[in-house]
Amino acid sequence: MRHEDIFAAVRRNVGEVMDDVDPAAVTLDRSLADLGCNSIDRAEVVTLTMADLGITVPVMDFQDARDLRALVALLARHAA
Repeated sequence: MRHEDIFAAVRRNVGEVMDDVDPAAVTLDRSLADLGCNSIDRAEVVTLTMADLGITVPVMDFQDARDLRALVALLARHAA
């Protein structure tokens, strides 16, 4: 799966969970926390995105995903 498609799914789900976030603010260099997501919001964005992609990622794998670029790369490794 292409990184662009995964990022589009992440961006869409950030918008669903955090309707007050400007879509233009959702960039690869930002983290979900930078966008104002608390831990529950972050879990919801990730869960919705995994469901969209039809994948499962072990929770421990997310500890090194510091920004959306790393999150997209992590999801892409499991979507292969």
